Amino acid sequence: MFSLIGSIIIGFFAGLIAGWLAPGRAPSGCLLTIVVGIAGAVFATWAGRWMGLYSEGQNAGFLASIIGAVALLSLLRLVGNRN
Repeated sequence: MFSLIGSIIIGFFAGLIAGWLAPGRAPSGCLLTIVVGIAGAVFATWAGRWMGLYSEGQNAGFLASIIGAVALLSLLRLVGNRN
């Protein structure tokens, strides 16, 4: 439970930073960027556990969360610009 809360807190800040780092114009506002940051942090935690980098109860690091958030935000912007 605390692992998920930690990922959400890290993801909040990772989403803010990813909004500045990701290329392109955001299809939505700051709130969506923060939600994508949280999803990026949770994804980075899951991927790290799957690859054996993190054990149960460990969160992804801040840098990994930013990378995950930038990747998800870039994908969202790419799909959003098609319309």
